[in-house]
Amino acid sequence: MNLFRKKSIGALILETGKKGTTLKKELGAFDLTMLGVGAIIGTGIFVLTGVAAAEHAGPALILSFVLSGLACVFAALCYAEFASTVPVAGSAYTYSYATFGELIAWILGWDLILEYGLASSAVASGWSGYFQGLLQGFGIEIPKALSSAYNPAEGTFIDVPAIMIAVLITLLLTQGVKKSSRFNTVMVIIKLIVVLLFIVVGVWYVEPANWSPFMPFGFAGVTAGAATVFFAYIGFDAVATAAEEVKNPQKNLPIGIIASLLICTALYIIVSLLLTGIVPYDQLGVKNPVAFALSYIGQDWVAGFISLGAISGITTVLLVMMYGQTRLLYAISRDGLLPKVFSQVDKKRQTPITNSWITCIVVSFFAGVVPLNKLAELTNIGTLFAFTTVSAGILYLRKTNRSESNGFKVPFVPLIPILAILFCGYLSLQLPATTWISFATWILIGLVIYFSYGRKHSTLNDATRNK
Repeated sequence: MNLFRKKSIGALILETGKKGTTLKKELGAFDLTMLGVGAIIGTGIFVLTGVAAAEHAGPALILSFVLSGLACVFAALCYAEFASTVPVAGSAYTYSYATFGELIAWILGWDLILEYGLASSAVASGWSGYFQGLLQGFGIEIPKALSSAYNPAEGTFIDVPAIMIAVLITLLLTQGVKKSSRFNTVMVIIKLIVVLLFIVVGVWYVEPANWSPFMPFGFAGVTAGAATVFFAYIGFDAVATAAEEVKNPQKNLPIGIIASLLICTALYIIVSLLLTGIVPYDQLGVKNPVAFALSYIGQDWVAGFISLGAISGITTVLLVMMYGQTRLLYAISRDGLLPKVFSQVDKKRQTPITNSWITCIVVSFFAGVVPLNKLAELTNIGTLFAFTTVSAGILYLRKTNRSESNGFKVPFVPLIPILAILFCGYLSLQLPATTWISFATWILIGLVIYFSYGRKHSTLNDATRNK
């Protein structure tokens, strides 16, 4: 069998209309932008900024965000062209099927399952920490054994709040994409108001002396910081997974992807500049750096609002990550590479309900029993691999003249895709060797599944037999 057999762009689009597997088209450009902001503004701005400044970049954290932001902007332009050309669920997995063929598409899909799954579990774990902090403010304590992942030395065995939020998000996702989108929009508005409140209050307490030395760990610290805060940007690609539920995808998908990334990059840069200006960078190694900075300057009343914004922010990240995972599994299953149970769609709500609950069980397990730092280690490399592959796919698409859409086109090809590949490749090299080993192990497991199941059950086999 041909391991690199491809699906034509026309065939991919036609498949979306098959009876019994159709998703409802309800999303516009504003909904998509809010989905992107919902996925990007959360753990990164409320958690990672402090640790990255204290341990890696110092005040030069702003350069770390610029470096990561550039890699994402270049990749986002490539995503926007693919989303406009191939408005089909599955994001980078589907794009690879149309360009590089089935085996590469499966490897990328398997990689994205890792990215979305672990990111969802990591975000659920982070949500649990903020939620418990809020409860403690009201004098409520969750029993220690039920408060965090399995760690007998600390007396913790399972993270019940993390499991609880994963179940609640799944209940929402199974109600239909429009209800999920409305909830996401409300939560995004709340967290944007909170971030703007921090900016308005914090700007008056900046001490320029805190920005010196600007680059205490050298440029190596800036690049290490960029690799760390890259986690903050994962999620804009989740906008592309919504392709089949978008009205006028050729126009609205590029707007949603690019607008959400630009908004979030601007906010990350401003917030990191204020944080390191308010608090000496070496004191920012805390789990809640934004709230800590406001308490540091005596603005405790605002710090309370920040905690509320952090909870709403992290909730939307989890919502979009789990949504992206379910749509990815749906697309892979529809192609026959995973069991058909993942592509079954409820006739009334037009959402993959069984798929959603299977995702919930897996996310709940990892969020409930695996420590947060272990969950986050592999997420960045999975995302960088996906971004690199999509960017290379644009070069292939243009070379073979397979881009038949009149929608968005990446400017300055081949420069922009090549820059995306170089930036993402450079950031990948900043990750530790253990992460690369773990990633390689995951890919090997995926290859075993493909050769033992996916290759035999691929819908392309059926197409060959029917000829």
